[in-house]
Amino acid sequence: MIDTTFDCARERAPASAPPLPEYMTEVYEWAYVRPRWVKFLDRNIVVKTLLFGNDERLIRAYLERIKPGMKVWQVAHVYGDLVRRAAECCGPMGRFMLSDVTPIQLQHARQKLQGMAWASVQHADAAHYSTNVSCDLVCSFFLLHEVPDSLKRKIVDNMLKQLPEDGEALFIDYHRPAWWQPVRYILKWVNRFLEPFAEALWHSEISTFASHPERFEWRKRTVFGGVYQIVQVRHKTTTAAQ
Repeated sequence: MIDTTFDCARERAPASAPPLPEYMTEVYEWAYVRPRWVKFLDRNIVVKTLLFGNDERLIRAYLERIKPGMKVWQVAHVYGDLVRRAAECCGPMGRFMLSDVTPIQLQHARQKLQGMAWASVQHADAAHYSTNVSCDLVCSFFLLHEVPDSLKRKIVDNMLKQLPEDGEALFIDYHRPAWWQPVRYILKWVNRFLEPFAEALWHSEISTFASHPERFEWRKRTVFGGVYQIVQVRHKTTTAAQ
């Protein structure tokens, strides 16, 4: 069980911390591993640019789901101030748990969450991490498009495994753009050279990465001409009762 009075700034990685996945060093070393690049990229303006000005729109879709006192697990660190804002939404009566597999990302997360005793940072793989608490909300914010398909399946399954009967999973990520959306062709180029795992989300629904999608209610909406998707997931029994 995680100590609720724990200050994430003093947290140390466990002895059994997972190794850095090969795809991180082979594909994303420049973006997520090298300290100099991480320091440069971890800015709100970079997030805004990469998301074509849709950053606040997508961030709100996440933050609006968090109510004071909720227990939230965010499965990976995100550049900019999102991590701190999400933890602030939980408030001192709640819990905010962040996991990531990359040491430099954990370092940045701890700095952002300093002074928040209700927030914790875990060195863990999103495909295997267990929160050990009943989460009200589990969120993947632009993680799935960056991992191989086999890992997408494990992450989705693990997120749903952590979901209590009345909990919610939230996936915010890329989607197949409409044919008329000019950004579609920019992303085609980006995916070819920088994001080799991203177009799986163009061709497959996130629900197809779950082992038992039929057990859940999947609600999807797209924004910005289909470039992005926001998918809410709940147990069917809970959805039917609402």
